[in-house]
Parts: sequence; C-alpha cells; structure tokens
Amino acid sequence: MRSIFTSIFLGVLCVTTWPNFALQPMSKTTDLPGPKPDGSILLPNQWSLRPVGRQIELGNTPVNMAMHPDGRYIAILHCGTKDQEIVIVDLKTEKITSRQLVNDAFYGLEFSHSGSRLYCSGSRDETVHVYDFTDGALKQGPAIPLRKPSRRGVPSGLAISGDAQTLYAANLWGQTVSRVDLSKRTNLLEIVLAPDKTFAQDRSIKPEDKGLLDPDFSAIVKRYHGLLEPENLEAAFPYACRIDDRRHRLYVSEWAQACIAVIDTRNNEVITKWFTDEHPNEMLLTKNGKFLFVANANRNTVTVIDTDDGKTLQTLSSSFTPNQLPGSTPNSLALSPDENFLFVANADNNNIAVFDVSVVRKSHSLGFIPVGWYPTSVRVTPDGKHLLVASAKGTRSKANPKGPGPGKKTTSETQTISEFLKGSLSIIDLPKGKQFKNQLADWTQQAFLCTPQKSVSQAAPESGNPIPIRVGDPSPIKYVFYIVKENRTYDQVFGDLPQGNGDPKLCLFPEKNSPNHHRLVRDFVLLDNFYADAEVSADGHEWSMAAYATDFVEKTWPLHYRPGGIKKFTYPSEGRFPIAEPVNGYIWDRAREAGITYRTFGEFILDGPTPDSPNICRVPALKDHFDLWYRGFDMDYSDQKRADRFISELKRFDAEGNMPRLQIIRLPSDHTSGALPGRPTPAAYVADNDFALGRIVEAISHSKIWPQAAIFVVEDDAQNGPDHVDAHRTIAFAISPYIKHGSVDSTMYSTSSMLRTMELILGLKPMTQYDFSATPMYKSFQAQPDVRPYDCLPENFDLNEKNTKLSWGSKMSQKMNFAKEDAADDYLLNEIIWRSVRGANSHMPAPTRAAFVFAHPKVDDDD
Repeated sequence: MRSIFTSIFLGVLCVTTWPNFALQPMSKTTDLPGPKPDGSILLPNQWSLRPVGRQIELGNTPVNMAMHPDGRYIAILHCGTKDQEIVIVDLKTEKITSRQLVNDAFYGLEFSHSGSRLYCSGSRDETVHVYDFTDGALKQGPAIPLRKPSRRGVPSGLAISGDAQTLYAANLWGQTVSRVDLSKRTNLLEIVLAPDKTFAQDRSIKPEDKGLLDPDFSAIVKRYHGLLEPENLEAAFPYACRIDDRRHRLYVSEWAQACIAVIDTRNNEVITKWFTDEHPNEMLLTKNGKFLFVANANRNTVTVIDTDDGKTLQTLSSSFTPNQLPGSTPNSLALSPDENFLFVANADNNNIAVFDVSVVRKSHSLGFIPVGWYPTSVRVTPDGKHLLVASAKGTRSKANPKGPGPGKKTTSETQTISEFLKGSLSIIDLPKGKQFKNQLADWTQQAFLCTPQKSVSQAAPESGNPIPIRVGDPSPIKYVFYIVKENRTYDQVFGDLPQGNGDPKLCLFPEKNSPNHHRLVRDFVLLDNFYADAEVSADGHEWSMAAYATDFVEKTWPLHYRPGGIKKFTYPSEGRFPIAEPVNGYIWDRAREAGITYRTFGEFILDGPTPDSPNICRVPALKDHFDLWYRGFDMDYSDQKRADRFISELKRFDAEGNMPRLQIIRLPSDHTSGALPGRPTPAAYVADNDFALGRIVEAISHSKIWPQAAIFVVEDDAQNGPDHVDAHRTIAFAISPYIKHGSVDSTMYSTSSMLRTMELILGLKPMTQYDFSATPMYKSFQAQPDVRPYDCLPENFDLNEKNTKLSWGSKMSQKMNFAKEDAADDYLLNEIIWRSVRGANSHMPAPTRAAFVFAHPKVDDDD
C-alpha cells in the first residue's frame, strides 16, 4: 500500500514566448472546484472528497459528538461564528430530532451515565450548560456557573466521575481544571495546571475594555527578545479530560505543552506529566483503564500510554506514510466496542485512519476511510455497526456570486464564508470480519484518490523552465518577493477581463480603480483559477506563511470572529501565541535552515503604538530580520507610505549589494474600512493599494537584481467579496522576466502552490503535506527571460475620497472595529462595500451554491 501511495502522492507537478501586451488564453483546465464525473468533489485546495456512507447536513462548524448510552441518539455540538447549537440525530431514523441553540460553547459535550442529562461547556459564559434529555429532545435547565463571566477561564473538555457526583471541566484559557459538585451544582475548586503569568485568569474586564481581552503581549515580546525565561510562559491550554476511576486519576491533555497532566482526584493536584507529541487534544481510555490513546494534531500521531507507569508503548502514525510531513491533523478518536479497532479523525486529510489495536504493543495501520471536509469528531455506535463522523466544513465548497440581500444580517443563505460552510454527519456501515477488511481496502484506495494527483505529462515542466523540479536544483531566479494583500475575490477585481473566467456583474473594482492590477496581469500572466487555502485572515496568514493552520487556529478563530459578548477567544494567529505555530514553522524558518537571507515588512509584526514608534517582531525567527519602521495592519496608514518605506530599503540593499533573497511585504489597504466616516471610501482604499503595488513592482523591475527576480502576490483569503466560481477564488500575481508574458494560466493553483514555487526557486524544503503536494506554477513561467521593466500607471481615481456621515452603511461602520484585520463583521462589511461602489440602492440577490447532491434519501437538504 505504501508503494501505491508513493507513486500517487509523489507523482506531482505541472509547465511553458510571449506576445506583446495582449492576454493570450491557454487551453482552459477543467479543474474547477465542485463535482466531477467520477463522483468526487474537487476542493479549492486541490484535494478531493469522496465521503462514504450517508450524509446528513448539519449546522455551522460541528466540533464534537457525544453518544447517548443507549446508542440510538448522537448529540453534535456546533461551535461556529454564529448560531452555535446542539443537534440531536436519531440514528434509527437517521433524522435530526431537535436543535438547541447554545449561547456560547467550545468542545465540551458529555451525556450523564444514565443518559437523562447532557452537559455542554459554556465557553465565554464561564458555565456548564445542563439539559434534560428525553426521547431525542433537549430541555434546557439552569446552567452551573464556574466563575464570574468577567473572568477568563473558557471551559473546554468535560468528564464525569463514575459515581456521577463530580464533573471536571478543563479551562482552556484559565490553565486550570474545575471540579464541580453535580448535586450542589457548584464549582468546588480549581486545580492549577501551570503558573498563569501570561494569561491572567483573574483579570476583571472593564466596560471600556470589552473585546480587548488579549494576552500580555509585553511578556511575549520580552521572551522573543531573550529578556524573559521561556518557563514563565508555560501556558498549558488544557483541552480534554478523561476519568480513570480505578486509579483515582484525571487525565488532561495540555494542548500547548505536548503532555498529559495526571491529576490525583483524591488530593486534587497534578502528580506527574506524561509526554506526547505536539498538540495533544482528544483522548481515549480503554475500559479497564490500562491504556490511554492521545491524538496529537501537529505530528500526525497517536500516542499510546501504559497508565500503570506512564510510559509510551507506541506512537501510531495516522498519515498516509509513516514519515510524512505534518498536516494530517489527528484530532478525534474512537474505539470499536471490542476495543480491537481504533479510528482516528484526520482533519486536514479528510479521512479516518483505522488501526488494529487488538494487541496494543503491536498495533498497526489497516487503512483509511474517506469522509467529509475537516472531520472533527469520530464515534462508533455501541453495537459496533456504524461509524459516525462529524466534518466541520461538510461535503462541498461553494460559490457566492450574489451575496446577502439588503439589510439582512443573518439568513439561511448567507454570503459569509465563515458561515455558509455547513458541516455534515457521515453515517457509515461497518461490516464484520473479512468483509470489513475487504471494504477497508476499497475505502483506502478511494482515500488515496483524494490526494492531489497529477499525470506524468503534467508533472514535468518544459525544458529550461526556471522553476526547478527538485529542491536544491539550480534556478536562474535568485530573489523572491512575496506580497500579501487582504480579502478580495477574483470577480471583485478581474471579473471585467474577458480573457479570464470572470463575471463582470460582480466586478466592484474594475480598471478605473485598479489600473496597475489590470496592467500587471496583461503584461505578465492572468491567473483565473487561483484559490486561497483559508477562509478568513486568522487562518489566512498562517496558510500564506506556513501552508497550514494548526488545529488551535482552526478551532479558535470562529470563536474570535463570533459577534457579541466579551471577546475571550482572541485573534489566534500571526505570532500572537506559540501554540499557533506549526511544527516546521513558517517559510522564514525554512529559509534560515537553508542559509537563505530573508526579511519581512509588516508580516507577523506588532506595530508600534504610533507610526513614529518602532515595530516589534512576534516570533523569534524574525528577530533581526524585520523592518522596524514598516507598518503592518493599520487602516489609518496609507499603502503609499508602506511603498515609500519598502522602496527606500530596496534601493539601499541594491546599492550595498546585500539584497535579501526572500522578502515578505504586507500591503493591506484593500481590506478597506467600509463606510466609516472620515476614512477613505472602499474604492479609494483599493486604488491606494493598486498604486502602491504598481510602485513596488516598478522599483523592483528597475533594480539591478530584476533579471534574477520573481514577485508573487496573493490575498491572504477571499472572504470579503462575491465570486461565481468559489468563495475561495482570489486574485494572485506572478511577475518576473521569466513569466510567460501576456498569457492566461488557468491551471488550478492555491496558496500552497505559490509557496511551493517559491520553495523550489530558493531551495527550501516543503513545510507540510500541502505545499509538498501542491501544483507548482510551472505553466506561468518560460525558459527565456524578458527583462523589460514595469512602469507604474498613475492613478486616475481620487485616493483621498472619503466617506461621509451620509454614506450608506456609515452608522454600521462606526460600530465596527477596523483596528485589526477581520475584527469587523464581514457579512455587513461585504454589503457596505458593495453599496459603496455600486450605489446605495444596488441589491444583491441570494448566493448560488456549488452543486453537490447529498446521498441521504431520508433528510431533505435545507438549502
């Protein structure tokens, strides 16, 4: 099986004279996201879905499931940006029997041993929600308070003692475990897991600080500058709990510390810690308590621990091959009733890994089961007949060509990318004996087919292509510039170009607003089939720099983006938390490892309090490799000033002959500030961004290193706009003397493709499975360079055009937070931008969704 996969997974890659300033379409690829003739669903990230079993559509972002003791019902907790809820599915009828809205929740979900009650973590409410359960219906009772809502503990995983008298709740941000007396309904005490010097659990929140519950950045900054010992930042981030009644123990996975805390439940104290791989999350304990299985999301592994002595008996690899790069993201576990088979949910591989664990010390892989997009929870029915899998992003990607109707804040047909990815429940029949292994062999083959595949003809670029086939092979390109912008879709900017696959009706920023954007794709290459690997900026900057977003980022960003209340889930990425960092780090870590000089302008940087104050880097690898005076995300700061600063540094490097080989530049003004009075209009912001991009490209193309340079430009995500192909489709640029000038490249690319292309040029190892397997941008490049420089076009739009109090959406914009990316409600911001450009009375009908016909005959699709 390994050799089969190697031939499929490693057989990757794809290829390229140039006419004068006229876009010449290449043959169009058929690789568009959506259903394929073979029944698979192509995702915008180049992977595919072939979910087996029957599918029931769920709500927004299901993250955990609890099986009722009688095996008839399954409770499914949803922790998305809006409409958090618990859904009950009757497994006999395979229908949803009830939906219970939850004010706020994160992960924790447990039935009482009798099945008469269901407990759910209350997240920012700092409670445990309690529901009576009868015949598939929930009735909400009084919640159990854990602390004042103004404090930050954020309960996560739950566990109930065997005598049903005690409930334990892991407090994700409080670094403690709460011990709750269920009869008295009170929190008895807090068991401290780690000194809380960075994340102050007792911090009171003043009204004026609402929404600003960020950690102590000064402590993190001091750490990165070597002024604070790392042990002072040992936040545990306790995630899940499991009770071992026989040994009087509670096992708690420390998400941030690669270990399991072992708590003596008689003394209520941590007695030892057992080491695992990075990001231990969900755990399973065998019935006799002898073995503990721990899913480790950042290492593609499951740790098997002997609870008698705490020793690791075995580490199981859940990825397709034992030494595969990170990216499988195992995050949930289930055992068959006879405890012979272990099922592991690989969130980012969209499958379930199956192991024979009948002899624990000799456990081995049996194969894989393809399921939905980003599976977050796997369970087996008590009779062993069915495997149940909840997938957070469901079974399809979607187009969003028309967006919300005027004035609608929430609808079942919402445009917002963070909301319209509906989750799914897969109900999979499990055969017995030989039939199971035969069926598993077929499922495994289907799972392999879901990985990115390229034919042999596509794999090899044309002779002389400047992009090497292998890391370490020479390239005539020596210098790489990587520019990251904010949130636009393809149709918003290039929908007016007839040479590409655009919809002119959706073009908000045509050539008048973005002359340099349009000139650049005419002079170089138009990429009309390029997709962001992320949904929003929180995971977008991670994918843009690492070809991956950790499970911490993926599971917490929806809670940060969730409107209303006290923001206890802070923006999780861009260097704010060590727990967010992938195992192999970011592209600058690979550059450092390869001895490649690098520098960042505004990316993963903490801006100084004023533009006249120096910036601070957020991650250690950027120390001495970032520009002190280049401002990051700040909508009060023009991209012209950013261009001024970068160009001055470029000229200095050019004159001194010490140009960094990798330079990362943040150019965020196309995010806009909606209709906020006194701020530039959305069209002016985009024009500002356009002019800055043109000036930067002009400066590079007139420098001494231009004959050896390549510029790559991408949006971190595509969340703030419509697109008729897919909500992830975005604008991207490849600019170089070696580009196939005047062409259209419709090869399916994603953010990871761009990273892979830069890695091959610079000789950097891939970081994860996603840049490793992504299609490099061979078809955009040619062997012979054309070194004519680019001359920036002047703007023909007023960059100083400002919103007024009478601008449509002004009042809504004044309530939005534009101090940091994506803090504003993107649903409303989309509509404000649309009306700002198209007119106050311009209506956008409901969106069209990419087609996928559910295979479930009994449950109607609610679309």
